[in-house]
Amino acid sequence: MDRAVDAVNLGGAAHDLSIWNLFLQADIIVKVVMLALLFLSFWCWAVIFDKWSRLRRLNARAKEFEESFWSGGSLDDLYDRIGNRPADPMAAVFAAAMREWRRSAARGLVATQVLRGNLQERIERVMTVAAGREMERLEKYMSFLASVGSTAPFIGLFGTVWGIMNSFQSIAASKNTSLAVVAPGIAEALFATALGLVAAIPAVIAYNKLSTELGRYAGRLEAFAGEFAAILSRQLDEKA
Repeated sequence: MDRAVDAVNLGGAAHDLSIWNLFLQADIIVKVVMLALLFLSFWCWAVIFDKWSRLRRLNARAKEFEESFWSGGSLDDLYDRIGNRPADPMAAVFAAAMREWRRSAARGLVATQVLRGNLQERIERVMTVAAGREMERLEKYMSFLASVGSTAPFIGLFGTVWGIMNSFQSIAASKNTSLAVVAPGIAEALFATALGLVAAIPAVIAYNKLSTELGRYAGRLEAFAGEFAAILSRQLDEKA
């Protein structure tokens, strides 16, 4: 009994089960899996921080734009200040509508009721297109977060299965089932699983949270487009 304990102790001393040493001792396939999961994890965090900071900036800019829009000033002056390069999606929707409004007014397309109805439809359409284009830019890399959240655990599981297979091969080659022989391979395998979860869990949480925030921002754009369309409709009626 004492010899068995001594053998286990010697084996544990011989095998360093630190994270770095587990990586160095892992099979080449398991190393590739670990490196891939680390890359996915770092890229996910980069996307998360970028999206979160961008949403905070856009919400702040949208608030400033709404204050300017509802301040009672001239819409033409606001459009002239924004120019052709709006700083946020809400300003881009406003600029697209005002551009169509000015183009149609310059051509005299507000003379009859039919032309005014067509103009209103075109303005609503260009605002919808502008909002959709801006949201498509904001939603970039969201599918990457969803993919990592769904596939990273399976990638880690593949590394785990491969590591356990190597452990069984080591047991068969040494004909020894002691903990000193089994532990390193099992630890390597479980380390791959842990990396898969480390990559997947933040990706899933961030995807759900960011999707909710993007949905709210999309609703904010849609509400603004509807209110602006109503304002332009009233102005068309006044011109009639």
